[in-house]
Amino acid sequence: MIKPQKPLPDVGELVVATVDKVFEYGAYVKLDEYGDLQAYLPWSEASSRWVKDVKEVVKDGQKIVAKVIRVDRVKSMVDVSLKRVAEGDRRRKMQYYKRLVKGAKIIEIVSQKLGKSVDEAYRDVVWKLDNHYGDPLTGLEEAVVRGPGALIEAGVPEEWVEPLINEARKHITVKKVSVRGVVMLRSLRPKGLEDIKKILLALKEAGEKVSQEVKVNVYTMGAPRYAIEIEAREYGEAEKALNAVVNVAEELSKTLGVSFSFEREKK
Repeated sequence: MIKPQKPLPDVGELVVATVDKVFEYGAYVKLDEYGDLQAYLPWSEASSRWVKDVKEVVKDGQKIVAKVIRVDRVKSMVDVSLKRVAEGDRRRKMQYYKRLVKGAKIIEIVSQKLGKSVDEAYRDVVWKLDNHYGDPLTGLEEAVVRGPGALIEAGVPEEWVEPLINEARKHITVKKVSVRGVVMLRSLRPKGLEDIKKILLALKEAGEKVSQEVKVNVYTMGAPRYAIEIEAREYGEAEKALNAVVNVAEELSKTLGVSFSFEREKK
């Protein structure tokens, strides 16, 4: 069960809920992110189209995304709406919830190994990563890629850092994207081969300077053709590195008197 960061949701907030009891004119749901706090879904808020029975829209045990429309903080009573949730918002909220659950589970495993309580896990790690990165799983992914600094900058206590990274590596595979191109390098000068090697080394260094998460691979396709592959976490980052590679290779080729051309490979 997800531990709540605050006791009650706010009006207008999207919440993930599990349908508990369905009646003809409404349904009770449990708010997954608020310790299974009970909320009410009125018949009039179940669907934007007319329905005779709420059971036409929801059923027992169904997982839904709803919008909070009323909060009584004295009685801890909450009303929610299903019809006021746009499809795009529903998908984004559910994706966030799944990442919250996965991240929290990894952190809870570490808390057991450290002899910490679940409450301490949420206080010291889950909510700090959630507030800093948007969800705790993103924070753990950053830690796998960037190391301890990704957790420390979010305020995670030092005693958690290495155990979290070690455990996260068992559960998380960071996806990579790649872009490719082919450079053609020709030289008739006596030291032309050495000049071409300098260019290939320089373009590799230029691409990897863009970010520590960028990797540049160079493959010979048979002189004078050389394949350049850029790996990164995001396409924008990969494209930036590819532009840096091309610019450095072109400028250095002019300086060394090497014929240069570049062709982007389309997938």
